[in-house]
Amino acid sequence: MPSIDLPFSIETQAIHAGQDPKQWNSRAVIPPISLSTTFQQTGPAEISGYDYSRSGNPTRNCLETCLAALEKTKYALCYASGLAAVDNVLHLLQNGDHIIAFNDLYGGVNRLLRNCAIPHGLEVDFVDATDPANIADAIKPNTKVVWVESPSNPMMKLVDIASVAALVKKNAPDAIFAVDNTFMSPYFQNPVTLGADLIMHSITKYINGHSDVVMGCLMTNRDDLHQRLRFLQNSIGAVPSPFDCFLVNRGIKTLAVRMQRHHENGLKVANFLERHPQVEKMFLGVTSRPSIPSSTRYCNETVQWLQWNDQFLHKGRREGIASSTISFKGVHARRKSRRR
Repeated sequence: MPSIDLPFSIETQAIHAGQDPKQWNSRAVIPPISLSTTFQQTGPAEISGYDYSRSGNPTRNCLETCLAALEKTKYALCYASGLAAVDNVLHLLQNGDHIIAFNDLYGGVNRLLRNCAIPHGLEVDFVDATDPANIADAIKPNTKVVWVESPSNPMMKLVDIASVAALVKKNAPDAIFAVDNTFMSPYFQNPVTLGADLIMHSITKYINGHSDVVMGCLMTNRDDLHQRLRFLQNSIGAVPSPFDCFLVNRGIKTLAVRMQRHHENGLKVANFLERHPQVEKMFLGVTSRPSIPSSTRYCNETVQWLQWNDQFLHKGRREGIASSTISFKGVHARRKSRRR
């Protein structure tokens, strides 16, 4: 479903885009949970609006409309997980097609590419995308997808999205330039405004923000790409439940407030650690560091995620404040170890 072009801030869009009470007979101000698996037809083979909940669901469509508005795209499609969204992108490709991927990707995507895509006939080259020249050097005649994260998970490496978009369009005009924007969220960065063809989110993380939903999303402005992905979303069937969509519709309303507080909290901790005699390096968000001009060039300045060696975790562990988990970006303080 195309997004509604609202001339409002992201804070207002998160509450109202796709949520118009007039679309419901009840005029409910919160989109209801539509649990029905099938919908009444006006006659044999005469479908009006919805037919089967895998193909389209009112609660899911509300969420997709809202997500598209936040990411400044025409379209958004939701999936049962972030990896399900990535897998749908892989289904756009044919045997022998070539993917250029950042060599510091989220582990699940890395595993999907190495252990599933390559054995099934796709070519994948992993490159250091922090230098756009490395992507340019890796482009082949059969390159169909360029996939990056910025910042990357978990090492927070930055990609010059605009420069990569320009070189992909010049040297591989048929390729899809995809950006995983999970780390920044639409609040801090909109890759489509920098030239990306496709944006991916693990909704599980900041967008939902409450650690109670697993979901993914793809966004695009391209009509042709949306039509192909929409077909695959329905054909493969890895769609989220209406209840999960309801939860994200709820969680997304506080996205702007949560992201601003993440930024403020992270900056306070970063400034404290920068002055600590045992700290060797700091990443992102502390203005005395030379990396900051490059980071703020691509996105609004933000600190939500800090890295430190294990000895700095002991106090938090003793006091039971930071939980050890393998996922993050909820409202709790988390301690996450990188898997080697």
